[in-house]
Amino acid sequence: MKIGYIFPGQGTQVVGMGKDIYEKYEEARNVYKIIDNSLNENIEELTYEKTQEELNKTENTQIAIYAMSMAILEILNSKGIKPSALAGLSLGEYSALTTAGVISLEEGAKIVRTRGKLMQNLAPKGNWSMSAIIGLDDDKVEEACNKVNNGFVKAVNYNCPGQVVVSGEKEAVLQAMEYAKELGAKRTIELKTSGPFHTEKLKDASVELRKELEKINFKDFEIPVIKNLNGKAYTKEDNMVEILSNHVISPVKFGKSIETMLNMGVDTFIEIGPGKTLSGFVKKVCKQMEKEVNVCNIENVETLESTLEVLKK
Repeated sequence: MKIGYIFPGQGTQVVGMGKDIYEKYEEARNVYKIIDNSLNENIEELTYEKTQEELNKTENTQIAIYAMSMAILEILNSKGIKPSALAGLSLGEYSALTTAGVISLEEGAKIVRTRGKLMQNLAPKGNWSMSAIIGLDDDKVEEACNKVNNGFVKAVNYNCPGQVVVSGEKEAVLQAMEYAKELGAKRTIELKTSGPFHTEKLKDASVELRKELEKINFKDFEIPVIKNLNGKAYTKEDNMVEILSNHVISPVKFGKSIETMLNMGVDTFIEIGPGKTLSGFVKKVCKQMEKEVNVCNIENVETLESTLEVLKK
């Protein structure tokens, strides 16, 4: 069995996510304690007790999902489970880098907290939105965006065959959704996000994030991590500051990341964090590539324990 961990990004957050894991497992509580101390905040209160509206704010969403993913990871570590490859969607790439030993848990928490604040507070003023276009080829989604002549919208997340996320001004996104339907899209879904993420509109956030990234002492990779920018594994020659600062203004090639993991021989994917969106992406990529793999997700005690049973086989 060759295991690949995948970590979700924004849009999957719900109030109370991971609380039963926190209550049952001391390993999870210890992770939250380390993160709380490093930030001088209470991430449990933010995750379990605030309103959904408050949790949906980018500055809060990112650290809450990161903390939950890292808490689950620590339980898997305690069971002696070792992945062969890692990937994450947008924010999730920081979870992957922490898992790979490239950044420490404390460093990860601080940079994720900062990243969320910058992406929220340095986005230009405006009414921004993101939408998933389902059942349309990548080039057709790009065509739908290009047909919008009044407002800014771009294809930004290439998640899997038949699903691309577009990002931009709300009215332009809505127009792109309509054009996509005319071109044959099966569905369009507005996402729970609040900025023009992965577009050049976040240039100011990218510049400020670079300054913070330059303070981090990046270590060697203990486990291969597949990067969002091109769907290929990081190498020793990669400039981490350059890549991660460009990350917020560049499209996400998550479908290609899954293809790379499959080509590396990964036959068991475990999604670590809220929701099972990425699990669905894996299944679609596998269908296209005619591969059969195990796909699990861990977001509560039930799914954690069922995944542990799968890994025993």
